[in-house]
Amino acid sequence: MYRYDQYDQQMVDARVEEFRDQARRRLEGTLSEDQFKPLRLMNGLYLQLHAYMLRVAIPYGTLSGAQMRVLADVAEKYDRGYGHFTTRQNIQYNWIKLEDAGDILADLAKIEMHAIQTSGNCIRNISSDHFAGAAADEVVDPRPYAELLRQWSSFHPEFSYLPRKFKIAVIASEQDRAAMRLHDIGINIVRNEAGELGAAFYVGGGMGRTPMIAPCIRDFVPLDRLVTYAEACLRVYNRYGRRDNKYKARIKILVHELGAEEYTRQVEEEFQHLLDSGVEPPFAELERIRTFFADPDFETGAKEDIDRSDPDFALWVDRNTIPHKQAGYVSAVISLKPVGGIPGDATAEQMRVMADLGERYSFDELRVMHTQNVVLPHVRKADLHALWTALDEAGLGSPNLDTIEDIIACPGLDYCSLANARSIPVAQKIAQRFAETKKTATLGQLKLKISGCINACGHHHAGHIGILGVDRKGVENYQLSLGGSEAEDVSLAKITGPGFDEDGIVDAVETVTGVYEREREGEERFLDTYRRIGMGPFKEALYG
Repeated sequence: MYRYDQYDQQMVDARVEEFRDQARRRLEGTLSEDQFKPLRLMNGLYLQLHAYMLRVAIPYGTLSGAQMRVLADVAEKYDRGYGHFTTRQNIQYNWIKLEDAGDILADLAKIEMHAIQTSGNCIRNISSDHFAGAAADEVVDPRPYAELLRQWSSFHPEFSYLPRKFKIAVIASEQDRAAMRLHDIGINIVRNEAGELGAAFYVGGGMGRTPMIAPCIRDFVPLDRLVTYAEACLRVYNRYGRRDNKYKARIKILVHELGAEEYTRQVEEEFQHLLDSGVEPPFAELERIRTFFADPDFETGAKEDIDRSDPDFALWVDRNTIPHKQAGYVSAVISLKPVGGIPGDATAEQMRVMADLGERYSFDELRVMHTQNVVLPHVRKADLHALWTALDEAGLGSPNLDTIEDIIACPGLDYCSLANARSIPVAQKIAQRFAETKKTATLGQLKLKISGCINACGHHHAGHIGILGVDRKGVENYQLSLGGSEAEDVSLAKITGPGFDEDGIVDAVETVTGVYEREREGEERFLDTYRRIGMGPFKEALYG
């Protein structure tokens, strides 16, 4: 993984001291909350319902055992003993005291971590495929390109105060495991017919109150022009993006209102202008970054056989391990979704267990997944039983990847000041219902996502089944949507009809899965059946 150079460390250390002084002045009363708010947001500090929340960046989801161990220490020392892993491959702490914020950032800086640009109207944490460098289907490891973009975007003076927040994802395979086309900019590293590497740019995606799928504006940008083209996309947005209405300020609105063709024309014009301006870093810088992402020292001739005599272990292997590009290895997913648990949460002790296991079994590398889980990307098949045994003992061995129990959920009204309804209890009740009925296995791949408000932090628009919490005259109500996907077959879910109360939405999910069981053909996923038969049978079962 990438290691800081002297400039990285100097920048982060300087920002820590700058923010420590800003927090001190706020506590003393010489800075008002209005004056302090933009300063704290640029350092990942939100004021939530009950306390400050700190969001820590984990660039493209990659971290070491030592870094995970310090995240555990922060949870134990400064929070209430746990952290929440997010869909953008970050971690959040929900009970932070302002007087501790500077010390937390200083602790993080010692292990090459920070909270810079995890909030505010700037370019946020660059996300990527959580199986990058391990996936058998990727063209190349996309993380060096994500790192190049991270370095370009950090403290970029022109893009520090954009019309609205800005999110970029980088992948390098036909299979999309990062919701790439639901980002402001989605980049897919591809090969052209000549075998050359380049980047396909998708611009104008996003969720929130106006969900949109990003169109492809250019199918091949040479890699030595990657940053320049990204800068052209941002410049057009920064120039014309709405600053008078935050609900219309995202780039997706600009692309929609201009039209993809006109937006692309302006980007190409800006791109040609920038080619003469020397924006692009030397190609040698990309080559330098690539060296940090070299393959680990895989064992040649590693055993392929797995002893499946233990049925519980065999089920976990079938559900929670992913094929690897290297023979004898897999990527092993650690579920943070135990039945009845809070999706994405891990205790300090569990983080330490994951750190130890990452060091022991995965070349000291862990990844935070877009699905709010953690993956050990490089695990020998021969080590899987020992790994699973340790995970199971720590409450981390749930065999539920991509099932209805593997729910994505935002913190909702339990923590967030923007939320209209609680997400966590609904996720817990749904997981418990399907665990009790033992239907999880028969339903197969079924991606369920829950948001507590229209901002869609739980990605409900992209769920095979999506749930949105709304306020109905002071009462929490839940809209049900069907047919979304964030993968390469991207689509936006459609609302079924009137909403439900908390218990009613759990029953409604069971009802629509019952329709699926009755109507599916062969090996169809829930999403496939929905696309084939349409909304009608589901609405009839729900509303009569």
